Amino acid sequence: MNMNITKETVAEKIGAYLHHEMTLAQLVDWAENAMMDGVFDESHTNTLTAVVSRLGVADVRAFGLAWEDCEQLLGQLGFSAHVDIVMA
Repeated sequence: MNMNITKETVAEKIGAYLHHEMTLAQLVDWAENAMMDGVFDESHTNTLTAVVSRLGVADVRAFGLAWEDCEQLLGQLGFSAHVDIVMA
């Protein structure tokens, strides 16, 4: 089954990871599947494939996925990340 991959789709996945709604392994698995089976938005194909392929190797120790990486990847997609500190 082909999945449509847009900037919003990828930003939502990164957001889910940052909110601990998805593990790094799940994010990597999604990215790997997206690279194989995804249909990328034609107007942003280069950016989307670069970001998704980067997410696909985030489980490799040499690459990892730090907060700064997420900020940078979201920036490439036209989004920004903001942190809210709340009482637990």
